[in-house]
Amino acid sequence: MVKYAIIFAVISLIAGALGFSGVAAGAAGIAKILFGLFLILALIFIVLAALGVGAAKKMMK
Repeated sequence: MVKYAIIFAVISLIAGALGFSGVAAGAAGIAKILFGLFLILALIFIVLAALGVGAAKKMMK
C-alpha cells in the first residue's frame, strides 16, 4: 500500500511540474488517503500483535 502511495506522490509531483494542476491534486489526494490507510492498518496490526503475544503467554502457563 505504501508502494502505491509513493507512486501516486511521484505522479503528483511530475504532473505538478508539467502544469497539470488538476491531475496533481487528484494524485496527491489519493496518495494521502492510501498513506493514511496504511498508517491505520499498521497501528491496528501492531496492537493485535502485542495483544496476541500476551494471550499466547497466558495459554502457555
